[in-house]
Amino acid sequence: MHANHLLLEEPIRMASILEPSKASFFPAMTKIVGTLGPKSRSVEVISGCLKVGMSVARFDFSWGDPDYHQETLENLKAAVKSTKKLCAVMLDTVGAELQVVNKCEKSISLLIDGFVVLTPYKDQEASSELLPINFNGLAKAVKKGDTIFVGQYLFTGSETTSVWLEVSEVKGDDVVCMIKNSATLAGSLFTLHVSQIHIDLPTLSDKDKEVISTWGVKNKIDFLSLSYTRHAEDVRQARDHLSKLGDLQQTQIFAKIENVEGLNHFDEILQEADGIILSRGNLGIDLPPEKVFLFQKAAVYKCNMAGKPAVITRVVDSMTDNLRPTRAEATDVANAVLDGSDAILLGAETLRGLYPVETISIVGKICAEAEKVFNQDLYFKKTVKYVGEPMTHLESIASSAVRAAIKVKASVIICFTSSGRAARYRWMFEYGCACTGYPRKLNDLFRVHFLSVCKLSFGGSIC
Repeated sequence: MHANHLLLEEPIRMASILEPSKASFFPAMTKIVGTLGPKSRSVEVISGCLKVGMSVARFDFSWGDPDYHQETLENLKAAVKSTKKLCAVMLDTVGAELQVVNKCEKSISLLIDGFVVLTPYKDQEASSELLPINFNGLAKAVKKGDTIFVGQYLFTGSETTSVWLEVSEVKGDDVVCMIKNSATLAGSLFTLHVSQIHIDLPTLSDKDKEVISTWGVKNKIDFLSLSYTRHAEDVRQARDHLSKLGDLQQTQIFAKIENVEGLNHFDEILQEADGIILSRGNLGIDLPPEKVFLFQKAAVYKCNMAGKPAVITRVVDSMTDNLRPTRAEATDVANAVLDGSDAILLGAETLRGLYPVETISIVGKICAEAEKVFNQDLYFKKTVKYVGEPMTHLESIASSAVRAAIKVKASVIICFTSSGRAARYRWMFEYGCACTGYPRKLNDLFRVHFLSVCKLSFGGSIC
């Protein structure tokens, strides 16, 4: 694993920090993925999200049926038309996700030092003493002392709807757990995560395949977010499935790394996937808290050097219920950008958060500020050194274009392309890139820096 360094322009004048942020003609180059849901599915709210910087709409099939998501997507189309803002569509699979089955959808109170039984018999009613789950192999996978986390879907980790359990004993197919903190499980869907345990469920389930083959094909999705990717073979199987669906052959696969198993096979997954999503929520449970930042920095660096987008999740949890992020969250977003992250994925903050538009706006502003002090020259030199010699023809052209742009202080590189390959190579060497001729919506995602040739009304040379 390579350690990464902050690519920060030095020195920063303290006076400039006190100056008000100036409105920029262009949005942040770091892209924002917004998860659409109950609080963010109206045309009005989606339009607001697009105006302040959302460039990818994420549809998570862990909850909601295809009809519900289709209604949301139709609203997105209307918002795109009215705002004239492009937005890509990302389908997020369920994958090997463990869920508590709560048919009555009633709140469940759990008290510290009490006991609760996890059972695979889904027909039983959920209560404070019994939680039915959707997996019949838990008793064989866990042992006494293992840690289990149960929380509301897209939990923030700081709320009272999350509970930590410790396995006390295994009784047949049931797992008896001690409750480590008092909590009330509220909401229609609770997810369950077992720390560092292999879950014998397919990464791409039959339900996922059906949704992709129907809803995905119908809507010609731009990105497939492959939840709980654990091996490169998971990506290959997903790509094989997409290749059989004619309309989705250009759909890119972003592997979500959510547990230690995926972490251990990160290099091979990176080689197969089109991009990586670092799911810090589940990773923060699977890994000790003090280790999460190490993986994040190393993974982002590897994505940068491979020329593949790195997406960071779980950045402003507090904005699910508050109008402003914490100081630590704001710094976290900026440092992620300085480390080389290409996009920020918002989950609970936009899906069920009270301030989806404000959240996207603030995250975008933080990203833009970080980009102002991002050392493009240093990043370029590091990338060239990593790629080495000999370069491919496209890499050589891209490298030369970026080198020339840096020397003449160009504001943007215009890249005419039909497939997008040339523009993505220039992105690998990290410089502003405008692109025309690309037929799909992919040109509005991640730090491929696609702007628009008609928007070049600013100072600086054009290379």
